[in-house]
Amino acid sequence: MNSKETGEYLVHPFAPVFDASSRVLILGSFPSVISRQQAFYYANKNNRFWSVLSAVFEEEITDRRAFCLSHHLALWDVICSCRITGSSDASIRDVTCNNIAGLIRDTDIRAVFTTGKKASALYQKYIDLPLCHIPLPSTSGANAVYSREDLIREYRKIREYAEKD
Repeated sequence: MNSKETGEYLVHPFAPVFDASSRVLILGSFPSVISRQQAFYYANKNNRFWSVLSAVFEEEITDRRAFCLSHHLALWDVICSCRITGSSDASIRDVTCNNIAGLIRDTDIRAVFTTGKKASALYQKYIDLPLCHIPLPSTSGANAVYSREDLIREYRKIREYAEKD
């Protein structure tokens, strides 16, 4: 087997975004090539994640990390390490998961949202936490099934959980 068939072995290259007041955890699968290069979540300009959250919270996002923390959002990925070809979720193999239970212990998280089918499937397979898990559609530009308006409608659930006292 050559490296194209098996994928490149990678370890998640940057830390989660969270603090003790985080109420919602948003999990992707693994950072894309562009996100790995820029060392931050959903960095590909074709990904609609930040645009959708901006609409959901009715706020322009100028500092992504500050935006998340001010709205009690934590960001991370299910996968700690894996074999992956480029940014392809379909190519992901040999998964080890992040210590999501450890992160949750240090926060006020009450709900976990997964972005996309792969993140949802991995979360359901490997993570066993007594929290509400809500799968959401992928915001990737490749997910043409969902319009921006459809995504905004689905992602509003995040705000509901983030603002609950």
